[in-house]
Amino acid sequence: MKTRKVLHFDAFSSTANKGNPAGVVWEADDLSEDEMQAIAKLVGFNETVFILRSDQADYQLKYFTPGHEINLCGHATVAAMYSLKTMGLIDDDCNSVTIETKVGILPIKFDTRNEELFVTMKQDQPQFSPFSGSVQKLAASLGISVQDIDDTMPIVYGSTGTWTLLVPLKDLSCFLSMKPDNRMFPEILTEKPRTSIHPFTFKTIDAAAMMHARHFSSPYSGTIEDAVTGTASGVMGAYYLTYLNKHLESVEFIVEQGQEIEKDGRVYVHVNRTGNGMDVYISGTGAYVQEIDIRFN
Repeated sequence: MKTRKVLHFDAFSSTANKGNPAGVVWEADDLSEDEMQAIAKLVGFNETVFILRSDQADYQLKYFTPGHEINLCGHATVAAMYSLKTMGLIDDDCNSVTIETKVGILPIKFDTRNEELFVTMKQDQPQFSPFSGSVQKLAASLGISVQDIDDTMPIVYGSTGTWTLLVPLKDLSCFLSMKPDNRMFPEILTEKPRTSIHPFTFKTIDAAAMMHARHFSSPYSGTIEDAVTGTASGVMGAYYLTYLNKHLESVEFIVEQGQEIEKDGRVYVHVNRTGNGMDVYISGTGAYVQEIDIRFN
């Protein structure tokens, strides 16, 4: 048996055991992808991130759910960068680094807000794809009624590095009572059967937030729900400019997520239109929780 140290950091909250937990593994160059997968499964969080050397950027990041590798993960990126900065592996006077991911080289910036360290990451160019499945079955898979879905906004697949189905809902009331059946997702999401589902609303608990959301994992991921979702929050900014305010040049807002599962967190979203598309950024803080020793074959 081998043993590996995994750091548990929470992203999108400065309070330990709130926000979204991620496993962080430093200096992972000696691990095979099979070993990374085994570690991620044993850790059991929605994502575990492995930090490696890179010939193209300051760091290379690889992301694994308990079930498979993914291209990009917002909260795990924030957790990884927060860990390196707060534990002294990135100098205090260094305000930016680059990371190599499967969606390309992405910039990371650090700043202090109200005496808290924030990590800002750029995401991939947004993409959208139509959903043509059954809205009735979709509602049933989330444990809500068709009447809860806001048909004034489109249901679409969106990605800024990881695909998810964006589902607009009318009110907050159904979020607490949602009982998703992830096993139903692949047969409903016929265009992208391995995709997660991201229900959202513009009704919020916190007056400072513009959107409230939950995020339910693909059954292939080995988890049920993602507490506070960075990539889905980023693509929501692009969704807003693409479908809801086509004349606005940029948008900044806060997404609240995780209240229903006692993981209250905040994602700060900033999207700018460019000549070739959109630049999507998300920001969040973090918290160290504990060190975990994982034994694996």
